[in-house]
Amino acid sequence: MRNSKGEIQINSEMINKIILGDIEGVLPKIEDNSIDLILTDPPYFLDKMDNNWNYKTVSTIADYCHTVKSLPPGMKFDKEQGKRAYEWYFRTSKELYRVLKPGGFFFSFSSPRLYHRMASAVDDAGFLIRDCFVWLYTQNQPKAMSLDHFIDKLDCDEKNKNELKERLSGWKTPQIKSCFEPIIMAQKEYERTFLNNMFKHNVGLLNTNMKIGQDMFPSNVVTTQEINEFMDKCFLLPKPSKEERGEFNIHKTVKPLQICEYIIQLTTFSDNAIVLDPFVGSGTTAVAAKKLGRKFIGIDVNHEYVEVALKRLENIEKEKVQSYKSQKTGKQLTLLEAKSKYLAGKEESG
Repeated sequence: MRNSKGEIQINSEMINKIILGDIEGVLPKIEDNSIDLILTDPPYFLDKMDNNWNYKTVSTIADYCHTVKSLPPGMKFDKEQGKRAYEWYFRTSKELYRVLKPGGFFFSFSSPRLYHRMASAVDDAGFLIRDCFVWLYTQNQPKAMSLDHFIDKLDCDEKNKNELKERLSGWKTPQIKSCFEPIIMAQKEYERTFLNNMFKHNVGLLNTNMKIGQDMFPSNVVTTQEINEFMDKCFLLPKPSKEERGEFNIHKTVKPLQICEYIIQLTTFSDNAIVLDPFVGSGTTAVAAKKLGRKFIGIDVNHEYVEVALKRLENIEKEKVQSYKSQKTGKQLTLLEAKSKYLAGKEESG
């Protein structure tokens, strides 16, 4: 839809809303060339954890883990995972390419083992791969497994079993402790020149006024965890607050708000910029956009996560009201709209 000036107008019912629905049903309703930034954390297709997974089963899945039944999701190695992830993300990325403005950026969290598949899908969909951001941390659960469980099942006496355990002491399955998360940085093809694209679409350049660490030039390495003096100076973002996630948040992989704020400030120029998260989960991207005065559209197929995202957005609204109250003593303010302020009508899955 275009206004009287011929400018593209996105469906106003989607702006600043969390939409319950499948991306295949929702994305086609978004106008071409209307989104300034896409920032998302998609499913990684680890042990059937694809775009149809349900949060209630994530911690209890065993049937999908065929090597060892007690393995949690994501531990089983299956080469087909990468192929399925590529095919699905290629289709998704083509649709995301359509809705993004020329010169607009696309940031996608990924996993170290499947990054190459997901980045290739984004690349093949038409995007320019500009960089790979790295979210660095030291605290994570080692995934390598001892072989003692298997040795105990061998058809031999206890002496041989104990000798074998001693020989293989410290030798485990090939899963290392993962201490970083790669983030694809891609860009839609810009029109003519960067300057021309900026004049026309208000997007396409990076804001190097957005410092990191101790007033350092923007970096493709970020951490929200204090590591040491040098690392903190160059790469540290503000620590997440205890209230940031919320005690009600049941999402398993909540991304730090500061990383999302950093990327939004780095890439969006206009206050009217629209940030799209097609897998919004518990709403961190939407919360970051709202705090920074940007518009947002969030999509998720999981009703429970949508409820969490709505609550987080309402908490931001309450914080703003309370802050304003403290500045305007004696003035009574109320939230004029209920939770539905941020909730679009439920979309049918495509």
